[in-house]
Amino acid sequence: MVLLPIKTLIITGLLIRLFGICKFVQSAPNTNVTSVLCNSGIYTGGDPFTISLAYVLDELKRVTPSQESYDYRNISPYPNAFAYGHASCNQNLTRMDCKTCLDAAEIQMLTTCNNRIGARAVLNDCATRYEQYPFKD
Repeated sequence: MVLLPIKTLIITGLLIRLFGICKFVQSAPNTNVTSVLCNSGIYTGGDPFTISLAYVLDELKRVTPSQESYDYRNISPYPNAFAYGHASCNQNLTRMDCKTCLDAAEIQMLTTCNNRIGARAVLNDCATRYEQYPFKD
C-alpha cells in the first residue's frame, strides 16, 4: 500500500474545493454593429406592409435560433403587402445568444431605418434583413 505525503493530500483537497466553487464562464454575443443599410422607400403606419413586417420580424427572431444552421428565410402570409425576411447567426452561439443578437440587430435596423420598406443590420455575430421584394444575400 502506497501512502501519499500529507502535503500532496492537502494540495489535492484544496484543488478539489477550488474547482468545486468555480462557476462556468459565460459569454455574450458580440452585438457591435458592422453596418445598417436602409431602402429609400417608405411605408406609413396604416399601410398593410406594417402587419406583414411585424409578422416577418417576429418569426425571424423566434425561428432562426431553433434552426440547426441558425439561418432562416421567410415571407409574410399576407398577400396585400408581402414582406420577405432573412436572419442568420454565428453558429458558435447558443440559441439564447442567437436570439439576443437578433433582438439587438432588429433594434438597430428599426431605429436607423424607421418606416423603410427594406433594411439590413449586420452585427458581428448575426445579421437580419427585410424587404418588400424577394432577395438573395
